[in-house]
Amino acid sequence: MPLIGSHATVTGGLATGGLGYAAEVDAQVIQVFVSSPRGWAAGPGDAAEDARLRESGMPVFVHATYLVNLGSGNPEVAGKSAEATAYALRRGAEIGARGVVVHAGSAVGWTGELAREQALRQIGELTLPLLDKLGEDDPDLLFEPMAGQGQMLCARTGDAATYLAAVQHHPKAGLCLDTCHLFAAGHDLTAPGGVAAMLDELASAAGPATETAAGTSGRARPPVRLVHANDSLLGCGSKRDRHEAIGAGQIGTGPFRELLAALPDVPFVVETPGGKAGHARDIATLRGLR
Repeated sequence: MPLIGSHATVTGGLATGGLGYAAEVDAQVIQVFVSSPRGWAAGPGDAAEDARLRESGMPVFVHATYLVNLGSGNPEVAGKSAEATAYALRRGAEIGARGVVVHAGSAVGWTGELAREQALRQIGELTLPLLDKLGEDDPDLLFEPMAGQGQMLCARTGDAATYLAAVQHHPKAGLCLDTCHLFAAGHDLTAPGGVAAMLDELASAAGPATETAAGTSGRARPPVRLVHANDSLLGCGSKRDRHEAIGAGQIGTGPFRELLAALPDVPFVVETPGGKAGHARDIATLRGLR
């Protein structure tokens, strides 16, 4: 069955804060920031905290800073995004994380009919060298499709076709699906067959399960490796990312039950409002649906 947990605050240290948070909300998996979510600054980390978190056995994912846009037409932003991604992957390896989540980004800064193609080509150029350095035990790089506003490069699951092609379907590259983003981008998860239709579109876009890199176990891996489980405050197709508590928004509980059944090997992490109490409530809700 899917592991269910939440994003965790890490006040006091990654292990001290993260594991304490997990215990209080009854999380089986956590997601953490290893740097400021709204800045470029990066620190060295704490070796003792890193070791304690790594040795705890708690499944962990890292979310890179929100500023990352590997597709940006601004060379300075693109360069800083690549550095921030490399940093998050390094820190993820140090804490034993399963994956590092980065927003799929947009073609802002590019102009003309080829803006999207230029942005996707740049994503490949920036990330493939990072992906090639990753070993089997290092975290995967997980691209998160967005809500569809502006020049977003990946919003609907069908967009994954060109996005994953840009990184050559690398075995260490995968996807993190956010249910609020999917709904906002136009996937009506509440319609009869809506969840299955979204997953079918993804399967068609992503192609066969990715094979692992040479020298590893050779086990095929599906593209979806994490789900951000968030209800949506706004309606389907709004193109606005507004999270709501599970069952309290426009998606409701039914689609989450379907997703939990359809993705039994994929961890689910809530990023819902309400702080610690809200996360505990939403984890309990998802565990009931599971």
